[in-house]
This record gives sequence, C-alpha cells and structure tokens, in this order.
Amino acid sequence: MTTLENAKATGLDFSELVAGLRDAFNARLTRPLGWRHEQLTQMAKMLEENEDEFLVALTADLGKPALEGWTTDISLTVNEIKLLDKKLDKWTADEKVRLPLTVQPGSGRIVREPLGVALVIAPWNYPIQLLLVPMAAAIAAGCAVVGKPSEMAPASSAALARLAPKYLDERAIAIVEGGIPENEALLRERWDTIFYTGNGTVGRIIARAAAEHLTPVTLELGGKSPVIVDRDADLKVAANRIAWGKFLNAGQTCVAPDYLLVHDSVVDELTERITKSITSMYGDDPHASADYARIVNDRHFNRLTRLIDTGVVVAHGGRRDETDRYIEPTLLTNVNDSSPAMGEEIFGPALPIIPVSDVDAAIARVNAGDKPLALYAFSRNQQTLDHVVANTSSGGVCLNHVVLHLIVPGLPFGGVGESGTGSYHGKANIDAFSHRKSVMSKPTRVDPPLLYPPFTRAKKWAVRKAMSLFG
Repeated sequence: MTTLENAKATGLDFSELVAGLRDAFNARLTRPLGWRHEQLTQMAKMLEENEDEFLVALTADLGKPALEGWTTDISLTVNEIKLLDKKLDKWTADEKVRLPLTVQPGSGRIVREPLGVALVIAPWNYPIQLLLVPMAAAIAAGCAVVGKPSEMAPASSAALARLAPKYLDERAIAIVEGGIPENEALLRERWDTIFYTGNGTVGRIIARAAAEHLTPVTLELGGKSPVIVDRDADLKVAANRIAWGKFLNAGQTCVAPDYLLVHDSVVDELTERITKSITSMYGDDPHASADYARIVNDRHFNRLTRLIDTGVVVAHGGRRDETDRYIEPTLLTNVNDSSPAMGEEIFGPALPIIPVSDVDAAIARVNAGDKPLALYAFSRNQQTLDHVVANTSSGGVCLNHVVLHLIVPGLPFGGVGESGTGSYHGKANIDAFSHRKSVMSKPTRVDPPLLYPPFTRAKKWAVRKAMSLFG
C-alpha cells in the first residue's frame, strides 16, 4: 500500500503523506538540479505519450473540442514545462549583488531556496494545465508537492492520478483525488506554501487555513474582467477577438471578457459585428459545432440560465439544452448594475454589452468595482490605451486583444486585490515557490574598529563622514 493509499484508508488523515514528502524534502531529494530536470522531462513525456487519453477526459468533463483541449491544456502546459526545463539552471542560479563601499570588502548574493512542501489545488475549467503548470513550477523550484485536481472534472482527475505515479517520483510528488472533504483534510496539514486557482470564496477559506501556520499563499482568483471599446477601435477585429476569447471553453475561462463597456456611438455596430463573428466561428447552430464546449455541470448551467433570464435583454443567442448542458453564445443588452449578470463573475457564454459616453466613463465604472484579473481595451489611439493602463488597476492588461497575455512566459500572470495575490508563469514560476535568501560574506583578514564602541569623537566623525559619502 502506498502512502497515499494509507491516507485514504485511515479516514482522510493526510499527515503520513505530508510527513513522507517532508522527509524526502529534508533529505534533499528534490534539491539537485538533475532531479528537477528529470521530473520536468517526465511530466512533459506523460502529457505527450498520453495525449489521446487526456483529450478524451477533457471532452468527457467539459465537452472540449479536441483542438481546443490540445492547445489550452496539453500544448500550453508542455511548452511551459519545457521552458522551465530549459531555463532552470539560469533561473535558479545565485544573483550577485554589489556591496556599497561602506561594507566592503565583501560579497553579496541572493540564493533561491525552495520553500519546502507545497500544496497545489486546481480548478475544473482547465483541469490539466492549471494543476500541472504550478506543480511543475514547484518541482523546478526544488519543492516536494501534492497536486489536488478538481472533483468537478472527474475524468481528467482520474487520468492524472493514474498516470502521474508512472512518470513522477512518488517520494516527493503526489496526486490526491477527492472533493470538499479531501480539500478540508489537506488544509488541516502544515504546508510551506499553498497555490490555489479558483474563486474568491474558497480563496478566503484557504487563506484562513494557511494563516494558522503563517503559510504563504498564491491565490489565482477571478473577477469580472472588462473590455473597453473606444469609438475609434477597429470594430471588425475587436469583434472577432472578443468573440474568440469570450466563447473559448464556453466562456469558462478566468480571464475571459466578462462584460463590454462600449462607446455609445458604436455599440450597435459592435453588437452586430460580434453576432456575425459568432456565426462565422460556430455556424448558425453552435449546438452542432464541433468547436464549441459545454457547461461543466447542472449547477453551473442553472446559475447561468438565471443570469441570462433575469434583468437583461438577449440581443443574440440564449438557446440552451439542459440535457447536453449547452448554452448558446449569448449577447446581453439593457444591462444595469442591479442585473444579476453584473453581480458576479459570469464564467460562461453570456456577454453583457454596456454603452458608455467615453473612455473616462468606462474607467470610472471599472474603478468602482473590485480589481479584475484582466482588463482589455480596444482603440487605434495609443494615448487612449496608455490612459486606460495608467488609470486602472488589474492583474494584467491586454490591448487590442484578449486572453493572449496569459500565454506569454515573460509576463507574470496573477491578480491584485480581489482577483488574487502572487503570480506565476515563466521565471515567476520559480519565484512563486522559492525564498530569495540574502547572503553577505565578509573576509576576516581586515577588521577595522570603526564600528565598535567606545565611540570617540573621532570615530563619530569618521562614521558620519563615511555614511554621507557612501550610503
């Protein structure tokens, strides 16, 4: 019986599992770069060799089209893992720090040390990517790690749990399946860092549990990500890009456009153009499209139905099939702040379109709410775009496009305020699971008495002079 099987057999007591991983970490199993390279190589190999099984699981869980599943959950994840593998030695190397003259001779450096035993809790909407990328980051940083896939994507969870032990070192890497009881049991353990992707309600629960042990957390949350469209925007391009980003994965994306703030002089034209874009991408009947996903479960289907049917006008779409958990790409108008669609993150294929008098009015609306995970703006005027960036706060910004900033490794991805804390991707992956330890070294062959008491008048003068010259 493995450590994880023992944990399950003893009634959701994961203390033995965590203790085993901590023993492996304390024995420095995860520290050598060679071990880290090997685990990253094996993780990528797991995805590549079992691509078909993972794609079938994604279709079972979310109705994901094969190409969409491959690009968002397989290819993107493999690319991130391979980049970590390629850059690992450079990104984990010591950083030299130049010392000021006041403390020379000597040397300074920053040493990245792994935080320890990490817990990664993933959501259901991109169940492979959003589990394995942070797990790969933890491994690259030199941590032992437990990955907890979402029970709401059971086929993907089962595939990950079955395949991971065949490829990865079970002494330091584990997958724990289950639902809320398993999450609660895991959160009772002491971790050295916790990485969670999901909603703010659960994020608060995790932050409270982590506070018991002063455990650092990375919280990748969501929010209502707005799109500002100025009157001088290229409306045809904007419509295509908005429709693509919004209805990818049937809108179940944390950085999907949540609502549009459109200059009132072009709101009708943009609405018409997005309608044409939807038809161009998914046909007259998206239900029959091989490229359109489904809602994850009945609860979310019913929640989205309520948002679409209450306090708004359906300008396009709205058709649905409960048995297939299908909701047509839907455009909503006559939306106001009291509409249910504006009271929560939509996380589905419904897009409110709100007219505004100008960009400043749009900015004011954005700033009146919680800071979003992503913010988008479309304009031909660079000054307008710069004005939006300078006068709003969000986890990230993408100008004249949507979503794509998430896949750029050099851009740390994370939220701010209600949309999260901490970031990852690229080099930020290493930083998320490391402590940057400051190290200063002084030679002993020279030991001037200047700083030692007693402080004579001459010493006081010399210390003040030195600090004023070299501080």
